[in-house]
Amino acid sequence: MSSSSSSPDPRPASRGQVFSWAMWDWGSAAFNAVIVTFVFSVYLTDSVGSDLDGPFSAATWLSISIALAGLVIALTAPVMGQRADRGGRRRRSLAIWTYLTVALTALMFLVDSDAPYPWFFVGLLLLALGSITFEFAEVSYFAMLRQVSTPATVGRVSGFGWAMGYFGGIFLLLTAFLGFISGDGDERGMLGISTDGGFNVRLVCLVAAVWFALFALPVLRSVPENRPRGKKGDDDEAGFLESYRILWRDLKALWRRDPRTVKFLLASAIFRDGLAGVFTFGAILAVTVYGLAPGDVLLFGVAANVVAALGAAVAGVVDDRVGPKAVIIGSLTAMLGTMTVLLFVDGTAMFWVFGLLMCLFVGPAQSASRSFLARLAPPGSDGQMFGLYATTGRAVSFLAPALFGLFTWGFGTDRAGIAGIALVLLVGVLLLLPVRTPTRAEASGVWVRD
Repeated sequence: MSSSSSSPDPRPASRGQVFSWAMWDWGSAAFNAVIVTFVFSVYLTDSVGSDLDGPFSAATWLSISIALAGLVIALTAPVMGQRADRGGRRRRSLAIWTYLTVALTALMFLVDSDAPYPWFFVGLLLLALGSITFEFAEVSYFAMLRQVSTPATVGRVSGFGWAMGYFGGIFLLLTAFLGFISGDGDERGMLGISTDGGFNVRLVCLVAAVWFALFALPVLRSVPENRPRGKKGDDDEAGFLESYRILWRDLKALWRRDPRTVKFLLASAIFRDGLAGVFTFGAILAVTVYGLAPGDVLLFGVAANVVAALGAAVAGVVDDRVGPKAVIIGSLTAMLGTMTVLLFVDGTAMFWVFGLLMCLFVGPAQSASRSFLARLAPPGSDGQMFGLYATTGRAVSFLAPALFGLFTWGFGTDRAGIAGIALVLLVGVLLLLPVRTPTRAEASGVWVRD
């Protein structure tokens, strides 16, 4: 792995460049929060596929499509990141995958709930393809972190971006809910949009596409392209399949040089799956265990995102002072403590208090995980490493759902699922403990060119 010629420019990025980079996080909430989590996926299963015939329900078909998309991502993300690193095409890669995601999001407007039966599967296909292109874009975006930070600021820059993502999601969700979705009857929202054929929800997809398209522009205009990795040679002309040989070669060299990175990828994959489980099953538990009214779940979600964003921003400063490992372990330990309390308390008030307290530590753990890998990644291999970050996360993404289901089935109550998710977080903490965090001198050496 070359180190000298592939480093980003060591001069600190301007505040404008950092802000421009973080605006992509803000804009990407259009796909993460609106399309995948709260709006389009729910519209597909509850409206478009509500009368679906056959052995599988709409929700089962949705899970199958997302699982297949995850498989594609797991098999290809590291190579896509590697090729962008090698050719000095990281910004171009970010632009291509971002605007393919925007186009797929806009096409979701065509999925009419009153249209013939095949449109449900068109919607599934658009959602699955969008998940793939979005993950590829995110690999390139994460890899840009070292281009807009220094070893002394990588934590706070990562935390700032993560906080912007949370706030962007809050703003857009409230806009969609108040403007297009709230209320009853044939016209919804403050804008009085018709619900015929799901028109109000389909308009939200167009709004999300325009939102993402606009807020992705600043990073593409302000942050320069990465330098090609190493000297020009055979690797630069390698085909897609040959890239897997290069990936395996680089992984073996990485293990010999610094096995910490490989160990961190494994540990982070597990605790990140636990964090995903908190979001996946939190709303279900809020209603079935703690008695939160379904209409109040969105309000809790907004409050949870605000708290998580503030936590990520503050923890970014702490990250730069004490290191990302301390932030991750401290955050996960605090989450385990609050989850233990939630196992034994009842009522909506207790859920609001301890649920929000737990969310306070979700953002810091996510942000510090990103900055930890940025400190560990070999120079010029950021895209490849964040591709592996995506791959390892996908490879173990069954853990939290499986343990949640196992515990709820074994103990006969949804409450027990909390212990299943907590177990995943605990395993991630234990695997991370022996992984030594990079010292300031080591991290500084990563950014300095020979």
